[in-house]
Amino acid sequence: MSEQVSRKLPRRRLSRRSVLQSSAVLLSAPFVAKATAAFGEEKLAGSGQVVVCTYGGSFVEGLRKYVSDPFTKATGISVVDVTADNAEPQMKAMREAGRFDWDIAISNGFFPAYAELQQAGAFMPIDYSLWDDEALKGVPESARHADGVLAYQNATLLVYDERAFPKGGPKSWADFWNIKEFPGPRGLGVYSSVGSLVFALIADGVARKDIWPLTDDKVDRALKKLDQIKPYVTKWWAAGGEPIQLLINREYALTSGPDGRALAAIRKGVPLRMVWDDAALADNYWVILKGGPNSANAQKFIAYVNRAGMAAAFTQATGYPGPNINQLKYLPAELLPLININPDNAAKTIRPDYGWWFAKRADGKTNADHIQDRWLAWRAG
Repeated sequence: MSEQVSRKLPRRRLSRRSVLQSSAVLLSAPFVAKATAAFGEEKLAGSGQVVVCTYGGSFVEGLRKYVSDPFTKATGISVVDVTADNAEPQMKAMREAGRFDWDIAISNGFFPAYAELQQAGAFMPIDYSLWDDEALKGVPESARHADGVLAYQNATLLVYDERAFPKGGPKSWADFWNIKEFPGPRGLGVYSSVGSLVFALIADGVARKDIWPLTDDKVDRALKKLDQIKPYVTKWWAAGGEPIQLLINREYALTSGPDGRALAAIRKGVPLRMVWDDAALADNYWVILKGGPNSANAQKFIAYVNRAGMAAAFTQATGYPGPNINQLKYLPAELLPLININPDNAAKTIRPDYGWWFAKRADGKTNADHIQDRWLAWRAG
């Protein structure tokens, strides 16, 4: 959740492009999942184009090579790329103007604007009749909403420099707080209120099943625990690439950080270790804009990218796995321990409660706004 921040957060919010794009090309092994031609011809064949908004840079480069171009080859539908760090403001502006230039975008499940657009009926229902059996069985129902499909989940987790701990590194967030046994400079995200609160509660002995909802008493407890580690946080990272680079530079010994960035560095031979215990997950959704110019083609793209082989291609291209668990059989064996949908890793993670996050409090604020206000006050103190 360090990758996910509320719109309430200010001034220098994390750029999703900065979080995602450096992972993509680094992960692009010479791998392209083979399309099931017969299925593509039967249900997904078409003509014209589909306009897809993603993050630009190496993210869209990898996506084009390993997903979009194969989609065009299989279906005859061309993909037009548009880019935005955060798609939600432009989607809101298009809706207000009554003119939609995009067909598909990726929207952040933690952003209030996503919930606002969803509640306003801005997204089309997903046509699951176009999906093949392997996709329907591999993508859990929790990831298949009526008007959106999980594009990928990212995790914020404990990452450490193996060079700093030659006799064995930290294995938990409690170890992150253990300065005596695991000395060295620490890192946490400056805007990652949810992740840091979750990690503090885990370090203080709260079971992962009891983390959510983040009630006031839990926030009090988490901030008290964070008071203990605050003097040892030598730099509060503000963009997704920072914590991994600071580990590489030996300015950190251990830090919270995004799984995709850590994965990319590890595959390049950097001696880092990812600790999956109590990693914090966050969701990002494929949505089809109601009123977009190519809605039928958009449905076909969504169906295609969620097929198991193409889900594996997406993971290879971006470093962030889509939800189809059947993709695991298409991925290189060395990648499996490094991704968050590996069942062994997934079982150790913490999922957010989005319903609670956007719920209104008695004072009229959402829980999201309230927690961000408390976080900013604590950071300023």
